[in-house]
Amino acid sequence: MKKLVISTGAGMSAESGIATFRDAGGLWDQYPVMDVASADGFRRNPSLVHEFYNKRRRELVKCQPNAGHLGLKELEKHFDTYIITQNVDDLHERAGSSRVLHLHGELMKVRSMTHPERIYTLDADHLDTTPETRDEYGDPVRPHIVFFQEAVPMIEPAIEWVQQADIFVVIGTSLNVYPAAGLLSYVRQGVPVYYIDPRPAAVPAGVNVIKMVASEGVAYLAKLLTGKE
Repeated sequence: MKKLVISTGAGMSAESGIATFRDAGGLWDQYPVMDVASADGFRRNPSLVHEFYNKRRRELVKCQPNAGHLGLKELEKHFDTYIITQNVDDLHERAGSSRVLHLHGELMKVRSMTHPERIYTLDADHLDTTPETRDEYGDPVRPHIVFFQEAVPMIEPAIEWVQQADIFVVIGTSLNVYPAAGLLSYVRQGVPVYYIDPRPAAVPAGVNVIKMVASEGVAYLAKLLTGKE
């Protein structure tokens, strides 16, 4: 079975009602990014950062996977499918995708600040955290998010997946956010590459651009790859 590796960005979840960060009217227009999503911002005002992610969680639990997420799950019937996502939502998992790697962390999780390997999943009844929140060991917790100014610990395994890909797909990303945007450079020569986005960025020659939103683009891609209507 061919190895299909898919890299998804904010456009993957936009149709589910998840607010994007970089588009006009997005979250970065509403919040100073370095206040709510940087290591320095968290040190300066942890209460603000906790509340920012509390709000994101409250919004997320009201959202559902869209047809694009569900379409990627269906591709597992035909391909050995791996998803690398820049998104911190859990919509790929809720759609049923079995192999999902989160480059920028996971919104529905928090982790111990003294033992970062201790990671906890929140549920719909326990979404909010504050600087006073403690885990079972009495340690303070923080959002399980990769802040600006922090390393991206999952980039190495993501690169390994891309290097092994027989087909590589990029969905819903501006290709401006590094190191995620650099994954394209690790695709082996001769491997077909598809890029789904309604407003695609400039891409190298040979990349197959599908100028569609995620739900339509994934359906179109599935037909291309499987030959089935």
